[in-house]
Amino acid sequence: MRSIWNGAISFGLVSIPIKLVNATESRSVSFRQIHAADGGRVRYRKVCELDGEEVSQAEIGKAYEESDGTMIPITDEDLAALPLPTAKTIEIVAFVPAGEIDPLQMDAAYYLSASGVPAAKPYILLREALKRSEKVAVAKYALRGRERLGMLRVVDDVIAMHGLLWPDEIRAPEGVAPETPVQVRDAELDLADALMATLGEVDIRTLHDDYREAVERMIAAKAEGGAAVAPPEPEAEGGGQVIDLMAALESSVRAAKEARGESGSVAEVTELAPRKSAPRTPKETGARKSTAKTAAKKTAAPARKSTAKKTTAKKTAAKSTAKSTAKTTAKTTEKAAAKKAATPAKKAAPRKRSA
Repeated sequence: MRSIWNGAISFGLVSIPIKLVNATESRSVSFRQIHAADGGRVRYRKVCELDGEEVSQAEIGKAYEESDGTMIPITDEDLAALPLPTAKTIEIVAFVPAGEIDPLQMDAAYYLSASGVPAAKPYILLREALKRSEKVAVAKYALRGRERLGMLRVVDDVIAMHGLLWPDEIRAPEGVAPETPVQVRDAELDLADALMATLGEVDIRTLHDDYREAVERMIAAKAEGGAAVAPPEPEAEGGGQVIDLMAALESSVRAAKEARGESGSVAEVTELAPRKSAPRTPKETGARKSTAKTAAKKTAAPARKSTAKKTTAKKTAAKSTAKSTAKTTAKTTEKAAAKKAATPAKKAAPRKRSA
């Protein structure tokens, strides 16, 4: 890979000669501008505003524009003469945990290659020190006419450097967060956690640019026969419908599980927002009334049964009492009759006849 900058890493009193190599590249498909009428290429020409003549790249210099429009010429010699210690040096200023670097600050990425055999040992020393400390190095360096901030970390067996934006180049997120008060329920958070767990992790190396591949296929098809690609069918617009967040989360969890070959069932969570019931028809009302009457009859039936049982029990008790009373009376009568039969009859006194 071609180096874009040569210099050294300043690690205390240790100097490590290195070369800076781009760690990334753009793979996006680029287009040219053409004249739509005849397909002619449209080019930009750099023209001097004073004489109207086209200027070549070798004749173009730098200048700083004042607020009133005045141009102050700046040459490469002026910039090289600046007392800048990082002009050819990546100066390490601190070692910090990687978590202290805000990802918003990260910019372009580079690989640092040891320049020459003598640079190998101090290069490996810094690499192993970064590994063992589990920290990253914060450094300052100059590139393309300005001083920049960088972060050094280990990638495989190479020291990589990420360009960082200066803290004052990060905008404060004022007015970005929703200002409307929103209440998020625990049940919704539980479903969100379930969706995150279902989606799981991914090997980023397996992801690819679907749009770029579609553009390349379209270009290949047009190059072969000039056939146009059929536009995709427009998706149905939501029309401002209110989304049921719980239902959407449940469907997402179910779809994610099915995509992973798991069961699509989702455990029921708390109730959804109450919905207005549709007006009842007369038939439904009548049916519900008759059902209510039937239920009332069924409820009243056990009460009647219990009353009947009580009445039957009373009658049975009265019959048994009458039977016992009749038996007692019969026994008493029989005893009296027996005594009467055992007593001898008295002789009747003779009646006096009157003269």
